Amino acid sequence: MADQTGKAELVLQNCRLVESGGSIGPLSDIGIRGETITATAPAGSLGGTAKETLDCEGGIAIPGLVNTHCHSPMTLFRGLADDLPLMTWLNEHIFPAEARLVKPDMVYACSLLAGVEMLTAGITTVADAYFHEKEAARALADAGMQVIAAQGIIDFPAPGVPDPGKNIEAATEFIDSFNIPGRTRPALFCHSPYTCSPNTLKAAKKLSRDRGCLFFIHLAETAAEVETVKREHGTTPARYLEKLKILDADTVLVHCVHLDDEEIGLIAASGAAVSLCPRSNMKLASGIPPADRLLAAGIRTGLGTDGSASNNLLDILLEMDMLAKLVKANRLDAAAIRAEEIFHLGAAGGAAVLGLDDVTGRIAPGMAADIAVVDAGLPRLTPAYNGHSLMVYSADGGCVRHVVAGGEIVVRERKPVRVNLDAVLAEVGELAIRSGLAAVR
Repeated sequence: MADQTGKAELVLQNCRLVESGGSIGPLSDIGIRGETITATAPAGSLGGTAKETLDCEGGIAIPGLVNTHCHSPMTLFRGLADDLPLMTWLNEHIFPAEARLVKPDMVYACSLLAGVEMLTAGITTVADAYFHEKEAARALADAGMQVIAAQGIIDFPAPGVPDPGKNIEAATEFIDSFNIPGRTRPALFCHSPYTCSPNTLKAAKKLSRDRGCLFFIHLAETAAEVETVKREHGTTPARYLEKLKILDADTVLVHCVHLDDEEIGLIAASGAAVSLCPRSNMKLASGIPPADRLLAAGIRTGLGTDGSASNNLLDILLEMDMLAKLVKANRLDAAAIRAEEIFHLGAAGGAAVLGLDDVTGRIAPGMAADIAVVDAGLPRLTPAYNGHSLMVYSADGGCVRHVVAGGEIVVRERKPVRVNLDAVLAEVGELAIRSGLAAVR
């Protein structure tokens, strides 16, 4: 395709694109100007006058992956209180640790580490949700990511909001003063139907509608949550949110493990989107996300990693692999979901969940230059018959060699470009030691 917007400033040379149906195309060049892809063309066509070229040496170029749900600062809690049920893990370990340790400097440092981890695994866009979320947004943007930053809302004292009666006031201030440079925008995150009152849920959703931003909430993650909401509100979590008029096209429901067919129908009719976090659900024994049923209902669906404390990796390629196999094993049907459908969830599908499908998630002229180059020379990726199958069943984040985000090379030869990784590792390691969570190494 010809370059219609002037000479490329950056050209990725000698890469292979995954075409419709998963076939792997011939060697190609990708032209980039500013933040945007300008052209894809046969290898050798575009690099003559470019300011910069990057030889991908036959690597497979895929769209930058989209993480639709993460708690980036929780890298500090990676490996803390493993092998426990969700409510024990939350109430006896995570919530107390957060109350004691979550401060702006911790949020920035630990989110920067998360940003590096995600970028080096090919993730270029993230929807993050936490407290002191401006610092998380700043760190993730500094690393080079596109960020939807959702301020956490909960009905008990939280980091940065010691008076829960002021949680909506704090959320309003977060949105109205949000001015983080880069490709960032604010959003809101109510923790769950069992930690936020009906009034809080309705007020937060009204605020998100008034300000035109996305609204995220954990929903139907565990069977215990379903029973709690039934006991307290007389119905299931999805029906409860529908009754409160929370469900609409700007609501993103996270987890959605325990839904009946009628609830899936309610979500589909509302236009709400779903973020699935299969590895977190596996680790906490929450259940298996019904990805095939959600897709059959036409619900916008993407993949999330959740936080490092419940996963413990921020790797969308691994989420793809696990979700595909979980669905197949649960249905006792190897054809229950296809690799192409799963790959879509991690890229274009995730972008659609975040309202960014006209911006990112595809490699095409006019789209944002968010691209990961996977090292095709690795033993685990040889031979390469089908690109979707290769990415879902053979690759993981460690296979990513180069990453471009917003037109800028942010990972080169597996190393972050913008961030001093050694300094970040040292700072987070020191935080863990000072906090008493880790012994001196």
